[in-house]
Amino acid sequence: MMPPVIRRCQSASPRYPRLAAARRVPAPGKRGRPMGIITDIVLPVSLAFIMISIGLTLTLGDFRRVAAQPRDFLIGAVSQIIVLPLVAFLLVTAWRVEPVLAVGVMIIAAAPGGVTSNLLTLFARGDVALSVSLTAITSLLSVVTVPLIVVTAHQHFAAGSGGEVAGDLTVTGAVLKIFVIVTVPVLAGLAVRHTMPGFALRFEPLARRISAVLFVLVMVGAIYAERANIATYFAQAGAITLTLNIAMMAIAFYGAAWLGMRRPQRIAIALECGLQNGTLAIAVAASLFHETLYAIPAAIYSLMMFGTALVFVFLVTRGRPAAV
Repeated sequence: MMPPVIRRCQSASPRYPRLAAARRVPAPGKRGRPMGIITDIVLPVSLAFIMISIGLTLTLGDFRRVAAQPRDFLIGAVSQIIVLPLVAFLLVTAWRVEPVLAVGVMIIAAAPGGVTSNLLTLFARGDVALSVSLTAITSLLSVVTVPLIVVTAHQHFAAGSGGEVAGDLTVTGAVLKIFVIVTVPVLAGLAVRHTMPGFALRFEPLARRISAVLFVLVMVGAIYAERANIATYFAQAGAITLTLNIAMMAIAFYGAAWLGMRRPQRIAIALECGLQNGTLAIAVAASLFHETLYAIPAAIYSLMMFGTALVFVFLVTRGRPAAV
């Protein structure tokens, strides 16, 4: 059930009766082409490898650390899992973007943090251990959190809008699909780390580089599939995704400060909330829906988040010594 503030926004917002015509979006028959080889081959292989690489960073000690010092982790997890989707919902409700794009924004907001957040947390002199724990554990939790958020968002924004759905869109069906594409690879990586720790430690740096290349391939493929309409989509989704990214990093950083967290932990949480797993978001869009339009906000967000994250790293390290 949605919180009262969301229900009030829902009842107060129009159901977009003239939005498509006003913004000249492509007609349903001219948009959302299947991504073909990207969806069928590159995307699943890339996501599996990226999620395995996340599992390689996870150890049983991460779970013990969270249990022993839960406060920092809980603040970060709540920011990532609850506050970020809530901010996205309020933005898309106020912005009045096309319903399918609104669902796409909710998909990227529901995604867990990406592996690049760990590296940039290191550059920003943040708490890397906290960043790794947040990335890995929220990725495992995403098997439940992502379906709940995405299915609810689709029912609220896009039901009856003409978009195609891959079968009946239910929370249970979405959970099963995301379990296969997310949880199984993460657990496989965790198993490798536990049974072959030496190999996992040696392979982890290479895995990160390969993950970055695969991530770029997926982003380029998603945008290329909609190249004829990308200017229109960027005009609609660019401003809102950029606003979501900047607003959430600011909320996470200053909210954590208000809660009394130290600077390294605040940096880790802010980057975790700003750098989403764009590959996972695109995979969710591809597996649950037939239209690539659902994936466009994730691709646009993923292109911009590195720029804003690098600016953030510069600002938090400017004039500070290398040691935290």
